[in-house]
Amino acid sequence: MRSGFGGQPIVTLAPKIAPKWRPSLGLIVVSVLLSVLGLPVALVVWFRALEGPGRSLAPLEIGALAGAFALTLVIAYVLTRTITRPIDALVARAEAIGRGGRTAIRPLDRYGTRETALLAQSLLGLASRLVDRTEYVQSFAAHVSHELKSPLTSIKGAAELLLDAEEGQALNEEERRRFLDHIIADVDRLTALLDRLRELARADTPATGAPASLIAIADALEGRFTQLELRLSGATEPALALPIEAGQVVFGHLAENAARHGASRLEIGAQVSEGIATIVVADDGSGISPGNRNLVFQPFFTTRREEGGTGMGLEIVRTMLGAYGGSIRLLDTQTGAAFEVVVPLAAESRLV
Repeated sequence: MRSGFGGQPIVTLAPKIAPKWRPSLGLIVVSVLLSVLGLPVALVVWFRALEGPGRSLAPLEIGALAGAFALTLVIAYVLTRTITRPIDALVARAEAIGRGGRTAIRPLDRYGTRETALLAQSLLGLASRLVDRTEYVQSFAAHVSHELKSPLTSIKGAAELLLDAEEGQALNEEERRRFLDHIIADVDRLTALLDRLRELARADTPATGAPASLIAIADALEGRFTQLELRLSGATEPALALPIEAGQVVFGHLAENAARHGASRLEIGAQVSEGIATIVVADDGSGISPGNRNLVFQPFFTTRREEGGTGMGLEIVRTMLGAYGGSIRLLDTQTGAAFEVVVPLAAESRLV
């Protein structure tokens, strides 16, 4: 549900199929088989009628027609069991997933045909992704609410103290300046958070643009991070499945983290195998403490909150890489920090 003009709720309903009678698949199967059976029966009766009145069916002919009828029933049963029932079960499972969420995402008892099994696998995969996305949005919304609440509470408290001072409780100039500085700092933090949230929203959708190589991405970053010595090694020329803008965001965040943790050198080494580029980004900064290694990819986790850190950089990197079929993970290292970035190659690079 969304809010429209004046706060009125806007409910987006699923498209409705026009209500009219439609035959079931089972009815169609049985009707077709009975029609196929009825053709030879009609021909036999017709020829007997042409031979003259009183000419009845021979026992052998009656037996053949009875056998054909029995075979038709068997075929109808097989088709119903292998096609109709699995499809009905798949429809019921889709409705259960809509009501029960993750608990209803489980395989069917039987699939009947290969096509039904593939359809069921696609449905379960889609349902799993949708449920994961829903849970992620709920968790992320809770984190956002917490992160926004802290500076808003601080701003409100400082404003109330300044308001009380206007009503008679005197504040000296130093106290007044301190409260105003707190308000400005919290507003700057809210602005940074909103900027990161907008960047994260854009990161989830692949952007269009010509694929870029690591060399092109590094050239674009050199002007931004003059305090870092960028070193490239390995397969840096093949085009990645990342446009230059996305590459600057991904490797720009990693370079920014390295610079803010005292690094003077950033090494980027790449290996290519079976259409995949494995890139290791390592710096010589202060590194990541053992207690924080499992927390670095959590949204809003940061060790630089007082310096304006939002804890959104690596989440943006991971989300953007995921939009292009890539991934990132933290590597074990003795000094500094090292990340492994896996990105598919562009189509033209795979053909080389």
